[in-house]
Amino acid sequence: MKKLILATALTFALAGHALADAETFTDAQKAQIGQVAADYLRAHPEILIEMSQKLQAQAQNKQMASAAGAALENKDALLNDPTSPVVHPKGDVAVIQFFDYQCIYCAKVAPTVEQFISNNPDVRFIYKEWPIFGSRWPASIQAAKVGLSLYKTGGAEVYHRYHAALYATGHNEGKLLDADIRSAAVKAGITSTPKAQVEAMGEVLEANNALAKRLGIQGTPAFFIMPVSGATADNVSVIPGATSLDALQAAVEKARGGVKKGG
Repeated sequence: MKKLILATALTFALAGHALADAETFTDAQKAQIGQVAADYLRAHPEILIEMSQKLQAQAQNKQMASAAGAALENKDALLNDPTSPVVHPKGDVAVIQFFDYQCIYCAKVAPTVEQFISNNPDVRFIYKEWPIFGSRWPASIQAAKVGLSLYKTGGAEVYHRYHAALYATGHNEGKLLDADIRSAAVKAGITSTPKAQVEAMGEVLEANNALAKRLGIQGTPAFFIMPVSGATADNVSVIPGATSLDALQAAVEKARGGVKKGG
C-alpha cells in the first residue's frame, strides 16, 4: 500500500498536478500522499534538480524553435545586410553571430569562433554588432561603431583584425577602454577614422537591435546557422550563449543536409 501511495504521490508531483484536484482520493488519502511525496523529495533533492533542468531545457528549446522561425521571416536581414561585416562571403552556409565586445561569454567563445572561421573557408560568417551593455558601459557602443566604420572603409580583413585585437586585450565587463579601441584600429591598419562616419554607424546598431528583438534573442552571444539558399525550419539552428566548435560544425552540417535542391 505504501509503495502504491508513493508511486501515486510521485506521479502527481512529477506531473505537476495539484493533489487537491484528484477527486478520486479522500482528504485523508490526499494528506497522506502529500506527506509521502514531501518526505521522498526531501530525501532525494536530486529529483527536483532534474525536474528543474528538464523544464529549463524545454523552455529553451521552445525559445530556440521560435527564434528559428523568426530567422526564416528575417533571413534577408540576417544574410544580406551590406552593413554587416562578412568573412568568406561565398560560403553556402552562413553563421550569424550577435555579440558585444564587453560580454564575457562572447570573449570566452572568441577563440572558438576564430578557429571555426579558419577551419571553414566555405562558410559565410556574418558579424552582428549588438552592444547590449552600452547603457552600462559606453565603450561597447563606441567599439561597435568604430568596427562598423572600419569595415566600411577597409573591408572584411581590416574589420577581422580589429575584432580579434579587441578580444585579445582581455578587457570586458566594463574594462574596455577607448585606448583599447584606438589601438585595435591601428593594429587593423587604420590610423584614423572620420568621426562623422563613426557616429553614422549608430543607425546600423539601431537596426541590429530591432532585428534582435524580432528574432526574440535575449542576450549575447547568439548564433544563427542557416543555408544561404533553401533555408527551412528543418535546417536552421539557433545556439544561445557560448558554444563549442563541435556544436557549430554540427549545425553547419545540419544546414547542408537539410537544403532542398533548387531552393
